[in-house]
Amino acid sequence: MSLRDQFLPDGSVQVAAPSINSGHPEYQALKLRIHQELLKRADLSAMEAMSGDRLREEIRNIVQRLLVDERVVINDQERQQLVRDIQNEVLGLGPLEPLLADSTISDILVNTAGQVYVERRGKLELTDTRFTDNAHLLKIIDKIVSRIGRRVDESSPMVDARLPDGSRVNAIIPPLAIDGPLLSIRRFSVKPLTMQDLLQYKSLTEGMAQVLQGLVAAKVNILISGGTGSGKTTLLNVMSCSIPSSERIITIEDAAELQLQQTHVVRLETRPPNIEGRGEVTQRALVRNSLRMRPDRIIVGEVRGGEALDMLQAMNTGHEGSMTTIHANTPRDALTRLENMVGMAGLNLPPKVMRQQISSAITVVIQISRQSDGKRRVVSIQELTGLEADIMTMQEIFIYEQTGVDESGVVQGFFHATGIRPKFMQRLQTRGIKLDEDVFNPANRFS
Repeated sequence: MSLRDQFLPDGSVQVAAPSINSGHPEYQALKLRIHQELLKRADLSAMEAMSGDRLREEIRNIVQRLLVDERVVINDQERQQLVRDIQNEVLGLGPLEPLLADSTISDILVNTAGQVYVERRGKLELTDTRFTDNAHLLKIIDKIVSRIGRRVDESSPMVDARLPDGSRVNAIIPPLAIDGPLLSIRRFSVKPLTMQDLLQYKSLTEGMAQVLQGLVAAKVNILISGGTGSGKTTLLNVMSCSIPSSERIITIEDAAELQLQQTHVVRLETRPPNIEGRGEVTQRALVRNSLRMRPDRIIVGEVRGGEALDMLQAMNTGHEGSMTTIHANTPRDALTRLENMVGMAGLNLPPKVMRQQISSAITVVIQISRQSDGKRRVVSIQELTGLEADIMTMQEIFIYEQTGVDESGVVQGFFHATGIRPKFMQRLQTRGIKLDEDVFNPANRFS
């Protein structure tokens, strides 16, 4: 018997709950027991009519009474934590709520009920957060996906969803996930980042920022390339701030996550098939439909398949200033992947025709990378200059050169221009956008 256990006057033992910081299974069992008893005693229909604050207070009162009835000895800190946990179970996403409230966390990675990692400042950390069991985790996953009318079960064991704040969610459950349900949440800042924030984080230089803002304002078609978690969507959000508020913007995504600040934004999202395998709406269908909606600009969150062809055709037929992202390790790889995706449209176009489509539609490819120290940097800005002998030609305008890694693991290097004056400068000048020629001086180096 624990030293914290106490004898009651009737001879029974009053059992103390274990420390909440230990992640002990007994605490999880106590929370589950109190939660289940709460559901039995509470008038759920009356609760539905209560405001959020009133409902939280009602849950607090019921839990306090249940703790007295259970004769559990816990201190004030533990009592408050237990109340918060049960409030989160009823009103929120259970153990995930404290992590979602932490603004320093960019990713939440749940590897079954007993292991939760988070990413802070580009580095993964194991947390003390635990779910009661895999059934508990499945309940939370179902709560997330059902909010937006999607489902996850044995017949459809993978799902993409989003949280109310725009955070992207992916879940995969058994039988595909062998050890238990897996949940990945990509967080997005409540306050969208600005170009000034990227400059402060040294993700790019002042000159590079001026060029990117000028390209967006001049309605140049842009492809942002990078690996998973490199910051492609964040950069797309930041660059979109340079779009004039007078333009009509249509965004197309698998899971809505863009946070454009303009007033005239139309957001479209794909739909997976229903349980009968019907009703699917793909990105390609949305891109085609968007052309009938009088867009000034079309922004595709990420191209993954045959929609690449429709997007390129839109760029080549008057919808200038369109932007999208793609998974690739280099700008050249990005063009190769784009070419492969055009082939997925099923039209069997000759390679030269596909490359002509790409080279005439895309003007600039931006490569962003998450480096070994966790920092995201724009490592290359290249201009697509045309087609020569079936080869798409490119010239690099800005580059980040890594020189090494210091003792603490921080990447060392510098940004600089290559000295090439890009062809798009003519377009910027005709649109009244003036840039200091010194931004292309290769002698200027910025760490």
